Amino acid sequence: MNLRKFTSILSLLFLVCLSAFAQTDTVSVKTIVNKIIKYNSEYPFEKVYLHFDKPYYAVGDTIWFKAYLTTDVTINDDMTKNKHLPSTVSKVVYVDVLTSKDSTVQRLKLPVTDGMAYGDIKLLKENYAEGNYHIKAYTNWMRNFDAAYYFNKTIPIGTIVDKNVFNSITISSQLKNNTAKVDAIIHYYTADNRDYAGRKVSWRVQNTDDETLGKGKGVTDAKGNINISFATNKTAALTTATLVAGIDINNNTITNSFTLKNAVAPPDVQFFPEGGELLNGIKSKVAFKAIKPDGLGADVKGTIVDNTGTVVATITAQHLGMGVFELTPVAGKTYKASLTFPDGSQNSYDLPGAKDNGITLAVNNTDAEKIAITFSASDAFFATNRNKMIAIVGQSGQVVCYAGQTQLTTPIYTATLLKSKFPSGIVQFTIFTSTGDALAQRICFVQRNDQLKIGLSTPKTTYTARDQVAFNVTAKTADNKPALANLSVTVIDGTKVPFNENAETTILTNLLLTSELKGYIEKPNYYFNNINDKTAADLDILMLTQGYRRIIYKDVLADKQPQLKFDAEDGISVSGSLRTATGMPVPNGIVNFYIKNMRVSATVNTNRDGEFKISKLFFPDSVKGVVNAKGNYNGNNMMIMVNNSTPQQPTPNINAPDELLNIDTTLNAYLQNDKKQSLNSHVIKEVVIKERVAVKVASHKDYPFLVGLGNIPDHVIDGSRLTGCASLYECIKNTLPGITYYEDKLYLSRDYNAGKRIEAAIYYDGAVVDFSRLTSVDPATIDQIEVFASDGLSGLNRMDNTNGVVVISSKKVERKPLDKELLKQLLTPQFSAVNFNPKGYYMVRAFYSPKYEANKTGAFGGDLRTTIYWNPKVVTDKNGTAAFDFFNADGTGTYRAIIEGIDSEGNIGRTVYKYTVR
Repeated sequence: MNLRKFTSILSLLFLVCLSAFAQTDTVSVKTIVNKIIKYNSEYPFEKVYLHFDKPYYAVGDTIWFKAYLTTDVTINDDMTKNKHLPSTVSKVVYVDVLTSKDSTVQRLKLPVTDGMAYGDIKLLKENYAEGNYHIKAYTNWMRNFDAAYYFNKTIPIGTIVDKNVFNSITISSQLKNNTAKVDAIIHYYTADNRDYAGRKVSWRVQNTDDETLGKGKGVTDAKGNINISFATNKTAALTTATLVAGIDINNNTITNSFTLKNAVAPPDVQFFPEGGELLNGIKSKVAFKAIKPDGLGADVKGTIVDNTGTVVATITAQHLGMGVFELTPVAGKTYKASLTFPDGSQNSYDLPGAKDNGITLAVNNTDAEKIAITFSASDAFFATNRNKMIAIVGQSGQVVCYAGQTQLTTPIYTATLLKSKFPSGIVQFTIFTSTGDALAQRICFVQRNDQLKIGLSTPKTTYTARDQVAFNVTAKTADNKPALANLSVTVIDGTKVPFNENAETTILTNLLLTSELKGYIEKPNYYFNNINDKTAADLDILMLTQGYRRIIYKDVLADKQPQLKFDAEDGISVSGSLRTATGMPVPNGIVNFYIKNMRVSATVNTNRDGEFKISKLFFPDSVKGVVNAKGNYNGNNMMIMVNNSTPQQPTPNINAPDELLNIDTTLNAYLQNDKKQSLNSHVIKEVVIKERVAVKVASHKDYPFLVGLGNIPDHVIDGSRLTGCASLYECIKNTLPGITYYEDKLYLSRDYNAGKRIEAAIYYDGAVVDFSRLTSVDPATIDQIEVFASDGLSGLNRMDNTNGVVVISSKKVERKPLDKELLKQLLTPQFSAVNFNPKGYYMVRAFYSPKYEANKTGAFGGDLRTTIYWNPKVVTDKNGTAAFDFFNADGTGTYRAIIEGIDSEGNIGRTVYKYTVR
């Protein structure tokens, strides 16, 4: 066996001269690298990471967070310092809160300074209920690329305040002959863990199209349990179905909903040959990943057999359903895995077929200092490509750290690379043919001691309640030089906020791992929490099983540019066009913008097409903006069109497996403390009962010809929920319950999915309108939206050939009496103007940290805070030091201080410090 080392070529310096090629269709490694570098410089990938104060919350809490916005940049041609510098591409970051059903609850727009932004989310009970939410963070520039690379985190939110009925559920299912049988047990209990026995329970199962898949009634047994069972042949509908159960407590029905999206999903097993493909006659690693219906790993075991029944390998999951085995395929044979799952069930799965022609890429990453790369060509490939050039490129993030090429003179080649050439993180190795085709890819994870070293210290390790605690912070680079670092720190009461540290989302897990990969990664901090040979081996299997496709090399080498629909934002901008009354563009026209009652204004001129753009604006959200044509000749007779910004559409939660099925039980310690806090804050006051004046809500009943729709709509959406979007069109396009949007029309979902494509009628303030009309409607003016699945006695659908009715009602505007001030406004000449509500910045609040006098006790049962301290702006000086202090709460036990951040050279770090409170 002849092994030859590659000629190493530094991607930016190209110190080694390359030989010329005889063929005219060849592509040199220098050309490949240059095109990759050019693409990466023109289309930088931004990453957003959010550091939260806690992993979960209760209704009424405030979520505190800091956003870190980074890009990959090479510092002084040093490829090992190429990552995580604060981004200079975008100056605005968006943070969306979505429900488990992927509907947007809240959207924040935050200003970015030096790659940092700060925010908070108040979990008001008017907007939030108990459930699983997920938070996405991204920039407008990132919307040009795959949404799978946005920051995404699941946040459970619970509540037991004013709650007397608690429950937990277990769900099991069987799938046979295309019929699913689902069994569930709901346990009902009181706040002090007494069972609700002998209580009536009614239940139903319905999907998002309001189709009932099962229903029934029963009585809880002596242990507070109700058994629910139903069967359906509509298995696909179960993925969007919800079990709604109501228990009768003293003639009051308490209703709870439980998702059934994982009820009948079969376990999934996938196989991943190293390098991408199996080749006959060549030994290869084959990784596998087995997941349960809930998306979490399943610890399977079994055998690999060929088509003759011969066992060729025995396999066992090594970590979270993942494992690896070796296989040498034989031409003419097929292979199958026979697996046993933890519940005893068995199944078999086909392995990918092996090919006769190709090349494999293998990586040995076990050495602490070196990476060994080997590629093996099949006989057919070697015969066709003998003496042709083969190139290999190693890329970390968006920086090429290694490139080499060699002539294919033997079927097997190897190269040994020093890990010092690469920064910590994922490295993608790709083999290219002489014509530039990517043949095989393999990613591996380089773990080096090159992170920012953050030190936390206190004068002592044991304190008492309400003691003042002073922290000293040090930040050093990997070579122990002082670092100018921008950090965020949270201190939480670990007794009240227990959490599996392996499942934490950190600046290391995000920027080094999850932001580079597609799909869900279970317990990401396991690979960083206590690094050893076992975690390193498990991390390598993760690299074999996880997808990485940020760059399509075929497009890069063909100079195919991505389609850019969204600009990088340097602040808030307002754009549009100015036209005459006849619709002609007004070139070099004057456009004025201002915010009412604020010192925010700007004046610009239109271009030759009558278009204008006002950039780098800064103003808060929920303000009134005005654009007018004052200063133009005949300026009171012009048309101004203001462009609507299209908000990011909701996308599925890739981290849905992190959702909690039984929030009451899982977050019990935290929620019990939250209830105590609530009781401490309640003060009983004298109540004077007066006659209650009902507030009339605008509805279909205000219009005589709509009264026939009936008294009770199928769905009602309160206008207060229509936030975070520029127009009503954008607000409701994908969020109306029971409604499907397609090509500017609305349809009843249940009929649309059944193939009945008849649009629903839309009535806006009593007038029938097209859906596109809603682009000019301000969501803040809407009182409520009603959805009717049928037209009742009105006959509207029969007259208009429609199916279903959507009624949109505006808030009633108070009519002012004609006084002197109003008369003056009416008599003053008005220039052409547009009044609108631009999306402004969310103004972050300050975290309150109480100060206590020595030996002074508190009232109402004490200080029960769970987040003891939050500071998103800890900045070290030229000596790499900083300090902060705060007072403990009344909780005793272990307190955790978590600090993380980035220094001026893009080094990232994280430290956890624990101390005791007695």
